[in-house]
Amino acid sequence: MVAAALTTLSMLLAINQIFNLGFLIGHVLLDARYLYLLTGATLAMVFIYFPAHSGAPRARVPWYDVLLGLAVLAVCGYFAWSAERIVSEAWEFMAPQVAVWISFAGWLLVLEAGRRAGGLPVFAIVALCSTYPLYADQVPAFIAGLPMALPQVASFHMFSVESLLGIPMQAFGLLVFGFLVFGVLLSFTGAGPFFINLAFALLGTRRGGPAKVAIFSSGLMGSMSGGPVTNALTTGPLSIPAMRRIGFSRSYAAGVEACASTGGVLMPPIMGATAFVMANFLGISYLEVVIAAIVPSALYYFGLFMQIDAYAARRNLHGLPAAELPSVVEVLRRGWYFLFVFAVLVWMMVGLNREATAPFYAAALLLLINQFTPYRLTRRRCVELMARIGQMLAELAGILAAIGLIIGALQVTGMAGTFTNNLVRLAGDDLLALVLMGALTSFIFGIGMTVTAAYLFLAIVLAPSLIRFGIDPLAAHLFLMYWGMLSFITPPVALAAFAAGSVANCSPMKAGFQAMRLGTIIYFIPFFFVFNPALLLQGAWDEIAVVVSTAVIGVIFVAAALQGWLIGFGSLGHGPLGLIARLLLAAAGLLFTAPGGDALGLGEGGLLLLSSGLLAMALLLSRPARRMRPADRASENDMPEENDASRDEPAG
Repeated sequence: MVAAALTTLSMLLAINQIFNLGFLIGHVLLDARYLYLLTGATLAMVFIYFPAHSGAPRARVPWYDVLLGLAVLAVCGYFAWSAERIVSEAWEFMAPQVAVWISFAGWLLVLEAGRRAGGLPVFAIVALCSTYPLYADQVPAFIAGLPMALPQVASFHMFSVESLLGIPMQAFGLLVFGFLVFGVLLSFTGAGPFFINLAFALLGTRRGGPAKVAIFSSGLMGSMSGGPVTNALTTGPLSIPAMRRIGFSRSYAAGVEACASTGGVLMPPIMGATAFVMANFLGISYLEVVIAAIVPSALYYFGLFMQIDAYAARRNLHGLPAAELPSVVEVLRRGWYFLFVFAVLVWMMVGLNREATAPFYAAALLLLINQFTPYRLTRRRCVELMARIGQMLAELAGILAAIGLIIGALQVTGMAGTFTNNLVRLAGDDLLALVLMGALTSFIFGIGMTVTAAYLFLAIVLAPSLIRFGIDPLAAHLFLMYWGMLSFITPPVALAAFAAGSVANCSPMKAGFQAMRLGTIIYFIPFFFVFNPALLLQGAWDEIAVVVSTAVIGVIFVAAALQGWLIGFGSLGHGPLGLIARLLLAAAGLLFTAPGGDALGLGEGGLLLLSSGLLAMALLLSRPARRMRPADRASENDMPEENDASRDEPAG
């Protein structure tokens, strides 16, 4: 009941502030007061929904969590009550002694909330970085900054609009909130089964149909939820058994599901919560972020689709019988309103530029229509819905509030600027070296963290370096976001792949390597759009058309090389010659995809000529390789999944 009350309070506060209702009496809250109240309500729920440790009781809330929840409400309530004084008297630098002591308590509570919501990786990074001002002058000059005393640090974290109430919580309270509610509401009104059934109706009978269904359904649901692991655990139990049934190995099916679920973070129009945070960070419209993400996300899913098609063609894996699948007309008749609501949402966001209010209108419309369907919400389902919304709000708020402390520490010490200058100096005039350093750093910080948390940290530390080197700001931020999320499908900590592997009952590492292989194209796309933003639909339309067209062709070749089958040509052969042919085809594909320019020293014409030559060599070598005995395939150096199917248990 307490959690339901806090969830209701959070929703009412958000609706009042976002729609500027003034509580219907004309009393408008300061943004700072609103954010303090929202932070208090959502962080209190962290101590209700997330236990202190794995052995803590779950049937009831322990007494110490009750005290921590009350403490959060008291601390944030005090801050909200004092909001006007905080602004007018600059408490971030000159707070009263009582406020300083309360800010210490707030700091510790935010750290603990971040640990529970985001795990130990988030806690360790936030604890280290939020205390950085205390020892900023004691570290190597490369990362040095201006030091501050402990009371000043605590005050700045709690009272500054650059720390606790910084960009993460501002985006959460003023932009992301409605989309979180809308996403949860979709899952409770039958959107998941609808999208999966629609995908089966459209693609289920095709070659390798169930795997293609996973791309469609998991991609759509992942875009709305923004959580790769959650999405893999939600859609995986439906898609993975269907893939197994027609002959996909366990590890390959898990890899497909992991890639499809993770890619939803990249896919417009919602892109989870990260796109809204990015738009707020860059000071641009959300629509600009969506437009820029269209081509990279489409190339990612296109590459995944082509690999699955090649895999199924090489192994003669058919789709499911049409008699077992619903018809498109039947599926649309039962769930047409999901597409209608989705269209209304996109129209309001794109056509009317109502990014903050659009999801609330869409949610209200969905609720209205849903009450006339079999999925209408009963009293019990409403309680479950509110509990799920509260848990989602608590999880994201706990992480974002903690990440805000990192941003505040780096801003107040000037370390972000120092690090940027030194990193640019270290890279010299070599843009590729700087981008490679950025990719490695992004990948490391993405391990074990949510996509939004990893992006926010990287946006402060690394993005200025890339931008100062002349990279387009939006391209730089998308680059960091993409590389920050790649840890979800890349061993040794491929969380989405491990989650899908648990559903498929296979080795987590096998699932991780399969996901890494299937998602190969996304490792390269960020480099390409950094060097030429035409892939982000920026620039002259003739250049965009050329770059996108060659990229599509390149993705086809890369997918064929990875799976050993080229559409319209067939098998690329076996044995050493087949392996060489596949390597040449992969190189040709990457050169087709790569935009011309100074980075590679070749223009579009030169790249096209070179890649065409490699393509011709690959096809010539593949002809004799196709005549080799299939028994020689072991020398192809294929991934373990090629031989994995024989060791798996038969599909049910």
